[in-house]
Amino acid sequence: MVEQTIQTTLGTSRTLSTAKIERFASNLAGRLVRRGDTGYDDIRRVWNGMVDKRPALIARCAGTADVVASVRFAREHDLLISVRGGGHNYAGKSVCEGGLMIDLSAMKGITVDPSGRTARADAGLRLGEFDRATQAHGLATTLGVNTDTCIAGLTLGGGYGWLAGRFGLACDNLVAAEVVTADGRQLTVGPDANSDLFWGLRGAGANLGIVTRFDYRLHQVGPVLGGMVIYSLSHGRAALRLFDDFADSCPDEVSCVGLLLTTPDGTPAVAIAVCYTGPLDKGESVLAPLSRSVPVIANLLEVQPYTKMQTLFDAAWPPGRYYYNKSSITRRLSAAAVETLVEHAAKMPTSVSAIAFQQLHGAASRIGVDDTAFPHRFDHLGMYVHPATDDPAESDKIMAWGRRCWLDMQPFMEDAVYVNGLEDAQEEGEQRVLEAYGANHSRVASLKATFDPTNFLSGNQNVRPTPAVPTRKAMGERPAAS
Repeated sequence: MVEQTIQTTLGTSRTLSTAKIERFASNLAGRLVRRGDTGYDDIRRVWNGMVDKRPALIARCAGTADVVASVRFAREHDLLISVRGGGHNYAGKSVCEGGLMIDLSAMKGITVDPSGRTARADAGLRLGEFDRATQAHGLATTLGVNTDTCIAGLTLGGGYGWLAGRFGLACDNLVAAEVVTADGRQLTVGPDANSDLFWGLRGAGANLGIVTRFDYRLHQVGPVLGGMVIYSLSHGRAALRLFDDFADSCPDEVSCVGLLLTTPDGTPAVAIAVCYTGPLDKGESVLAPLSRSVPVIANLLEVQPYTKMQTLFDAAWPPGRYYYNKSSITRRLSAAAVETLVEHAAKMPTSVSAIAFQQLHGAASRIGVDDTAFPHRFDHLGMYVHPATDDPAESDKIMAWGRRCWLDMQPFMEDAVYVNGLEDAQEEGEQRVLEAYGANHSRVASLKATFDPTNFLSGNQNVRPTPAVPTRKAMGERPAAS
């Protein structure tokens, strides 16, 4: 076996001997995959087909000990790394070019405690797998809206979902975690153990450590009333106003998403997707406004298991499709914003493209801004300008449309963005990361300086390590006399 050339954190190449690589491989319970190995191309691929990177090595971790070994090996040789949970990130930051990918996707364990209403889940678990295990006991927690998404990246960035209005974000339901730090230590974190790191994991976790286990609070969730109501784009203005008003006034038991899309038969449309988790005998009246004032193409609302509700968008987001995304946050959809949206929806570049608005309200908005690293604790709609294609030759076309639509919507947006919606920090720049963390950015940067001072964990929407500036009081100095 020949020597291996691999990228370093400085952007240079380093040659590692076969003996060193074999020694590393022998210390793993999982498998070390090299370029040219059987299955390499399948293993390196991530959800977004637009991402085509080739790591030199892929450590298929079987457990936390493998993650520790991978971090220590990378630190010893100053290797560029990336960390993959499920690989669902738009920008493909879970896979690096020429470096070492630390792959957690095979770590699938989950234990549910029905009496304590908690679940302990490994970092490679996907939403559908998690939900099946918890729903076997009539329990669930907030975790996204697509079963192929991994729990890890979703939770560490915040974690919107159908249950957020009633129970808060995914990160709000995280009660403890197991973390491998940038210097290769294994820590347990929670409210009473490494509480500063626990604060940072809930919204900025990818910058601060590699989480290998998540402990969640669960809630009783039975059948829900949910699905989509679809309206023709010819009534798009009225439908979008309806969505905005409904999102602004609906109870905590409701979470909704507004979409501009193309129906399977080719009709340009507006849709309101909704999930109601309250008493079912009241659900019909709660959701009645969605079909009362605007002509409806299709009303697809039904009582269904929560696990089925979680599959609503699966067919629209298959793995391997070419995706692009631009994101921002708005409080409300003004009349001018609605006009801009209808204009761009009429020029949708492909039939699988969409513009989506995901609601945050209720319990998720009643958490204090500085209670977790996730800062956007006000009622809002997260906008995703989301062009897609199955033809790689259309990549430039969909990106051009996405950027133009996003730019035209900026006058109606806050200086804020959901970190999991950022598609490319290199294009968007450091300012967008500042907007992702808002008032909490300086504290996140200070934690970064404590737990990752060399920015070893840089394959993310990166916060640069910045030590906190000590105050006179912290340094033991007396304030100046007045």
